[in-house]
Amino acid sequence: MSVEAASPNSADTSESVLSISDLKITFSTEDGVVEAVKGIGFDVAPGEILAIVGESGSGKSVTSMSVPGLLPKTAKIDGGRTLGGTDLSGMTTKQLRKHRGNDVAMIFQEPMTALNPMYTVGWQVREALRAHQDISKQAADARAVELLELVGIPDPAKRFKQYPHQLSGGLRQRVVIAIAIACDPKVIIADEPTTALDVTVQAEILALLRELRDRLNTAIVLITHDMGVVADLADRVVVMYQGEIVEQAPVHELFENPRQDYTKRLLAAVPVLGQRPEGQRLLEDSPRATVEESKTDEALRKAHEELAPRLDHNAPALAIKDLVLEFPGRGKQGKVKAVNNVSLEIQRGEILGLVGESGSGKSTVGRCAIRLLKPTSGSVSIAGSDITSMSYKKLRPLRRYFSIVFQDPASTLDPKMTIGESVAEPLVLHKILAGKQLTDRVTDLLDKVQLSGHYRNRYPHELSGGQRQRVAIARALALEPKLLIADEPTSALDVSVQARVLDLFLDLQQHLRFACLFISHDLAVVDLLADRVAVMQRGKLVEVGTREQVLHAPQQDYTKRLLSAAPVADPVLQAERRRAWEEGRVAPVKD
Repeated sequence: MSVEAASPNSADTSESVLSISDLKITFSTEDGVVEAVKGIGFDVAPGEILAIVGESGSGKSVTSMSVPGLLPKTAKIDGGRTLGGTDLSGMTTKQLRKHRGNDVAMIFQEPMTALNPMYTVGWQVREALRAHQDISKQAADARAVELLELVGIPDPAKRFKQYPHQLSGGLRQRVVIAIAIACDPKVIIADEPTTALDVTVQAEILALLRELRDRLNTAIVLITHDMGVVADLADRVVVMYQGEIVEQAPVHELFENPRQDYTKRLLAAVPVLGQRPEGQRLLEDSPRATVEESKTDEALRKAHEELAPRLDHNAPALAIKDLVLEFPGRGKQGKVKAVNNVSLEIQRGEILGLVGESGSGKSTVGRCAIRLLKPTSGSVSIAGSDITSMSYKKLRPLRRYFSIVFQDPASTLDPKMTIGESVAEPLVLHKILAGKQLTDRVTDLLDKVQLSGHYRNRYPHELSGGQRQRVAIARALALEPKLLIADEPTSALDVSVQARVLDLFLDLQQHLRFACLFISHDLAVVDLLADRVAVMQRGKLVEVGTREQVLHAPQQDYTKRLLSAAPVADPVLQAERRRAWEEGRVAPVKD
């Protein structure tokens, strides 16, 4: 393995390790031929990090998947694709397989689905080596442990024998990176490699990718919707829109002087930590929520009025007191306290942001709040009604009062139900609407989350990740809940769609005045939305206060580290923040 350092200015190298020219990709569908990519071209130099950004459906992932030949059979590819001097155009799947791993490797967005749950992580790294190299099992095992150590996994010999579910999200992503670099590829394609990670783990993964680039001189094609990650990692940026490249430039030039209107809108949609636009929308052209009264609204209002005798309208929307949740340990390991003596309240109409690293217990608190998990001790009250030990029969009517948006819509939407059926399901289960009123309500909800009516007959697998998340949000709002648990609801969305969803979220929250527990690792989004912020570490609350107190004048060192690790969409400032984070200092924010 080469360990020569790459020049920081490797983007200026005339030699290209990957060259795309006049690339056109179409898909055959029931509705005809769809043009996904429309004659684009770019080059990537050895040791260069090229970021490809754009909205969902812009063609960025399709372009990258065409290089290793991972597109479905319905795809037709025309144009030039040259990898390390080898022309890939016209190669069969068998011929392309020889280049996968050896010359080009993938880092996928979700490591839990990229790794096989039936095999240990060591076995999977070893098989990546043996699939492409003439190497013995013993030598492959030793090399796999070396690779796990190289990507910063502690105690690699022990981790070698563990299964994916036994590792945290950050460690699983490191395993995927170890597999990607196993055969010293010339190019690594990283498709949203940090989307599901909290800010501190994300900072570690970005530092790892940067270090591997410098040590191995590997080119990285980074596909992401996080402009902070682009500012932190990329040398050059390609901006795509509707299958075309609208702009490409060095990273500093693109952020300082974007030329195209679309690029300007993309950058304007990025939430900025420390710059909350008071009374201002992220996107001025984002449609506002509809507030007109209708028969549908009347039916929903009656459904909520039926709950009135069971609720105390002077009590907080959510009150959690001394909450403890223990999970049984494995083998000789004792019980694990996922949540340790947590107390918090959310008033009606208030948004409380809950932040912390993966494993801090924030999602567990959210699930306990609506009895998806039953706490070991402590109490949970919804509008004065204690649901801690309430029977499911008594709890069911109360579920009209609260709802939840999960982080991963792919695992929460029924694959056998159409989008329309999924959105309508809460209204059907609670027997609130039927017939034309139900149809109109579903259409209205889909319109609110920027999905036209024809999506109602599609299935989840036919939608992008961002579109599925919007469906999940529409479903959660179907009953107009008074309490919403939002668990990373925008993590899968690109910045412009995220901006529209956040604008919509704020409009609906101001109109419906629902209380919200907003769980997120994106501190800029929390800064935009929250009235108060709570910070969790290892199952405990370490800091609670107003948004200004916690995010702009933190008292706890842990909170300061979280803020320092969050990337900002400014290459100059982000470089300074990265140095501060690496040195353990409090990172500066934008004035």
